[in-house]
Amino acid sequence: MKPETEEWVSKAEGNWNVANREMQAGDPVWDIICFLAQQCAEQYLKAFLEAHRIAFRKTHDLIVLLDSATGILKELDQYRSDLAYLSTLGIAARYPGTEADQKDAQDAVRIASEVRNAIRAKLGII
Repeated sequence: MKPETEEWVSKAEGNWNVANREMQAGDPVWDIICFLAQQCAEQYLKAFLEAHRIAFRKTHDLIVLLDSATGILKELDQYRSDLAYLSTLGIAARYPGTEADQKDAQDAVRIASEVRNAIRAKLGII
């Protein structure tokens, strides 16, 4: 694996680990879990694009990143609406006016898990 790809995977795994640790906390911060889940998914998508030498612009929009994969990441097409939701939730939950709850956090972690599993399989990471 290219060093750049490994770096994206490492960042994604850090966010994945902290999101899951926070889910188990006695007083979880749902907003942060949603943000970390969004970041995990974003960084895994960027790892995939980097591994395939596909240029991408700086964005937090998971749909833009998925579309950049030009059809070689079809495993995630079924999660398109979930990815759009996670893009919005992960960013909005960081600002006043939007409060994530336990269900939002569970959904965010589930979506990030789908992205993580699909891309790890594509990259040959077990």
